[in-house]
Amino acid sequence: MRHAPLKTIAALSIAAAFGGFAATAIREGLDAPAKAEPPAATAVPAMATLPAAVDGQMLPSLAPMLQRVTPAVVSVHTKQRVRIRNPFADDPMFRRLFPQVPQERINQSLGSGVVVDAAKGLVLTNHHVIEGADEVSVTLSDGRTFPATFVGSDPDTDVALMKIQADNLVALPVANSDQLRVGDFVVAVGNPFGFSQTVTSGIVSAVGRSGLPGMGYQNFIQTDASINPGNSGGALVNLRGELVGINTATFNPQGSRAGDIGIGFAIPTNLAGNVMRQLADTGEVRRGSLGMETQTVDDKLAQGLGLDAARGTVVTRVYPNSPAAAAGVQVGDVVLSANGQRMDSREALHNFEGLQAVGSEVELDVRRGATPLKLKAPLREQPRSYDGAVLDTRLAGATFAELPERLKQSGLGGVLVSNVARGSRAAQNGLKKDDVVLAATSGEFSDLGGFRASFAQAPQRLVLRVLRGNARGDLPMQ
Repeated sequence: MRHAPLKTIAALSIAAAFGGFAATAIREGLDAPAKAEPPAATAVPAMATLPAAVDGQMLPSLAPMLQRVTPAVVSVHTKQRVRIRNPFADDPMFRRLFPQVPQERINQSLGSGVVVDAAKGLVLTNHHVIEGADEVSVTLSDGRTFPATFVGSDPDTDVALMKIQADNLVALPVANSDQLRVGDFVVAVGNPFGFSQTVTSGIVSAVGRSGLPGMGYQNFIQTDASINPGNSGGALVNLRGELVGINTATFNPQGSRAGDIGIGFAIPTNLAGNVMRQLADTGEVRRGSLGMETQTVDDKLAQGLGLDAARGTVVTRVYPNSPAAAAGVQVGDVVLSANGQRMDSREALHNFEGLQAVGSEVELDVRRGATPLKLKAPLREQPRSYDGAVLDTRLAGATFAELPERLKQSGLGGVLVSNVARGSRAAQNGLKKDDVVLAATSGEFSDLGGFRASFAQAPQRLVLRVLRGNARGDLPMQ
């Protein structure tokens, strides 16, 4: 079931911090402020003061630590060629009279990155920093610039990996980000607003932060260290100079241009490291799934299920031959926690699944009626796409894929039409690449697995409800 949109009381702006092609947007298409309800009382972040000593040694200044850290933090420069749409460009007479009229322009942007393997020249940054770039170069703190080779990226966690060929690189040691505690001191290093390396300090304000609209899988470190446009992909380090996070976003109710207010977010290194290793090995990221659909338990559902409080997520469908089915999960079960982590909503469980390694075992704390149960299931890899002909011959020629995670977190449910073959049956029926299928007469679904399961029995009449741009409509499939 799709979760309800957030109530509009104040315009909240989640801006990537930043370095992508739109320095004030986390993702393409998110320039408009997101709507959310602010808390009743907004706490003002406390100003951080440094401790007198770390590991028994006096630390009157961060300079000695930063001398080791800053050589590993780099500037990431991107160029994107954008064709200029000139209505007269196809006129031969116009081209003869004005041969020098440019047919394309070059968009340039600046972000940050972190050298994580000096021997291999691996540089970690944000996906939105290099998204759509035709050329990427990396400038080291000593002024040397090198072209970067794209290794792979994962839009759903906003992690990208590049490679450069350079001597005398310095890499940052990586800490266990699971050991971070609220109140730990951290330092952010990056290249905000096009300036050269800039350092800001603060504390860890929260860990495991999620629920940010317009983002992908979320498990952020929140910090009051200033993070600004251009900091994206830069380093968040502890006082030992170890990498604990990759800076990715900032938050301001007045919009990103209003300046930093001490609420920034970083991807923890344990998450980024897992994604990086998969990208380095295969160039792509594999994700697991339990194979079930759920719905957030609200007050009405809690009363109907006999629960003391509205928490957890109730199972509404279990896919055949799925890990959930093998574990004995049943429709009507209420999932309260997974591997000891509270699951207070459908989104929390979905986020948890997407951040676990394929093959890892998940222990679910389940309430079935009045009976508490513990069920174990190994995560299996999620299919990345389905050929329409496998689902239904009326969809032949179309390929269906999962929606980008940022769209799911914004409240959209359905599947993406990732490709339509020219002249195919799907094309003749009006389907187009990048359409979002929101609903179908085949049955209810909210994701790719549910879409596949809805075709267990072919519907006599197949109609797809499609979102194309900002327009919605129904397409009969003949």
